[in-house]
Amino acid sequence: VTLHVGPGTFQPVRVDEVSHHRMEAERYTIPEETAHAIKAGTEGRRVIAVGTTTLRALEHAAGEDGTPRAGEAETDLFITPGYRFRVVEALLTNFHLPRSTLLMLVSAFAGLTAIRQAYAEAIARKYRFYSYGDAMLIL
Repeated sequence: VTLHVGPGTFQPVRVDEVSHHRMEAERYTIPEETAHAIKAGTEGRRVIAVGTTTLRALEHAAGEDGTPRAGEAETDLFITPGYRFRVVEALLTNFHLPRSTLLMLVSAFAGLTAIRQAYAEAIARKYRFYSYGDAMLIL
């Protein structure tokens, strides 16, 4: 998967009502062979996304049944708690900053309680946050 990450990914949410936040669109390309490999997830094998931008691209490329589509596209998909994931079943990602769309995405993926517990542990152990910090694997 080729990702063209834009600066919008790293911008904090600056509105009081989360539904009013607009994501900046980011381009991605999913080759045919990759889409075929990802389809394995719909056949009982686990699909693990490495990074939130990868997760957004895979979820955007998926049909309602979770079948991924190859090709180039752009997405402004804003994933918040309540989103129904169709493709990705595990996520390797950083510890993200407060009021970020990325923190909302991982909260949607793992559940708010689990993320709060993970972050409390990370803070207690002095993990590094943000893009060059420590990471977590959410299963």
